[in-house]
Amino acid sequence: MDKQKIMMEFCLLFAAICSSVSSDEWKANVVKSIDALVTSCVVVPCSFSYTGGNLPTSRLRGIWHEKDGTKKIIYHEDPTQIKDNFKDRTKVVGELGQNNCTLEITEVKDHDNGPFCFRVELVRRENNDPTKDMFSFVEDCVELKMLTQPPKPAVINLKTATQGEPYTVTCSVIHTCPSNVPKLTWNLDSTKVIVHHKDIKHGNWETQSILTFIPEEKDDNSEITCTAEFNGGLKSSENFTLRVKRVENYNHIIIPSVVGIGTTVAFVLVCIFMTKKYKKRIEELQSRDGSMWNRLSRMSHRIRSGAGPSRS
Repeated sequence: MDKQKIMMEFCLLFAAICSSVSSDEWKANVVKSIDALVTSCVVVPCSFSYTGGNLPTSRLRGIWHEKDGTKKIIYHEDPTQIKDNFKDRTKVVGELGQNNCTLEITEVKDHDNGPFCFRVELVRRENNDPTKDMFSFVEDCVELKMLTQPPKPAVINLKTATQGEPYTVTCSVIHTCPSNVPKLTWNLDSTKVIVHHKDIKHGNWETQSILTFIPEEKDDNSEITCTAEFNGGLKSSENFTLRVKRVENYNHIIIPSVVGIGTTVAFVLVCIFMTKKYKKRIEELQSRDGSMWNRLSRMSHRIRSGAGPSRS
């Protein structure tokens, strides 16, 4: 069984070696230009095809070099082949066996502008020596646009928030370092934050942070700030002034009205209670006053009646 497997692999390799090599059969798909933030990292998307069909990664050697010289190597599986100023800063993050030659450059320097080209070599399994099948895609190279200042995040929000109701604001930033994405933070304490990462193609990625909170009256005219911290430590921020629409409060009308009505009701109840309690007493006083008046009237009448004969 092992002999059959070895024989099959040998046939595949022999077929690859015996295949004709032409620029029509060796193709690469590399972005022509991509932004690279100094001190951060950049990931260059790359795919390729070659004559002879698919081979495992162990049979392929991927090399990245400067366009003006195949010996000016910025990535090689043998570190001793790499230029000193690129050592320990480059690697192929794609699987060559899947035709993925994506390159990552970390700790980007302001002179890492390129152009850089990909080269593939078919190697023998026994001693890892390259065969005659190799190709440098010098017509499909990438150039880095160096950014010394980080891009500012974009903030999307409604112009006015309403007091006591949920309010959502979105902050997003574009970058080219998906292996170490920027960190987005807010100047508000809120646990309702959702983060998304999206591939927007051609080596560009978007990191998005969605913040939701309940604004209060005290938040009116406050500054909301979103800060993006990139791989390497550089930061940028964007802010806006929050406007909070107050909810109408009728307490200044309702409370005095309730107090006034309550006072009136209490006064009426006291009057009713007092009237019932002293009703009999009042009636007695009225009765007493009436009888006294009657007696006085009768006495006065008698006096007037008796005074007439004595005067005559």
